[in-house]
Amino acid sequence: MYASITRSVILLLLFSTIAVAQEKKKTVNDTLVFKQKYGLRLGTDISKIARTFVDDDYSGFEFMGDYRLTKRIYIAGEIGNEERLLENEVLSNTTKGSYFKAGIDMNFYQNWLDMENMVYVGFRIGASSFNQTLNNYTVYDINNQYWGDRLTVNEAREFNGLTALWTELQFGLKAELFNNFFAGFNFQLKVLITEKEIDNYENLYIPGYNRTYDSSAVGGGFGFNLSYLVPIFKKDKIVIQEKEVEE
Repeated sequence: MYASITRSVILLLLFSTIAVAQEKKKTVNDTLVFKQKYGLRLGTDISKIARTFVDDDYSGFEFMGDYRLTKRIYIAGEIGNEERLLENEVLSNTTKGSYFKAGIDMNFYQNWLDMENMVYVGFRIGASSFNQTLNNYTVYDINNQYWGDRLTVNEAREFNGLTALWTELQFGLKAELFNNFFAGFNFQLKVLITEKEIDNYENLYIPGYNRTYDSSAVGGGFGFNLSYLVPIFKKDKIVIQEKEVEE
């Protein structure tokens, strides 16, 4: 009986101690300050470089950059050069030219502490200056279609001073792999605004815009990029966390 009473007293004292300890704790806000980097990020589209090596009908490169204005908004742009050979059963066409795109990116990713990752939506205005060469083409005899008579013209025709303008939406991400070194990818939705038209022919490919089609002014694209952030200055990032402390 005495042993039972002793155990009861010990358990009562234990629960009382826990209760008192819990009553003496309270939740307070803890303010943490981290440094966010602001600077110029420069990089290149490695998918265009890789395609240059594996695709005999394509060569090109693209440099890109962005500059952080606020916590979420970046000024961004790209500049590049492309050459594309298109061939089918009736013609061979080569397009060469340069392009640039400028706009903004908005980051929708809530970074934890001092991380600098991005999940963003971007808007661009794109412009291209290029020339096009019709290397050769085949003409069918419409008066003798049964025998399939056709004439191949190998005299090249050049079309210089061509231009195009388009808008572009980008959806992508950039992840920091190492200190200030980023890798990312994006998808692009493009809408052709205007282009310099060719008499009795058309622009088959526009550098920076990609392939064109008669049935639609909408195009698309994608890219994989590597970039490096050059920090210029830092701003404080304040994070408020709740924690329990003893009174």
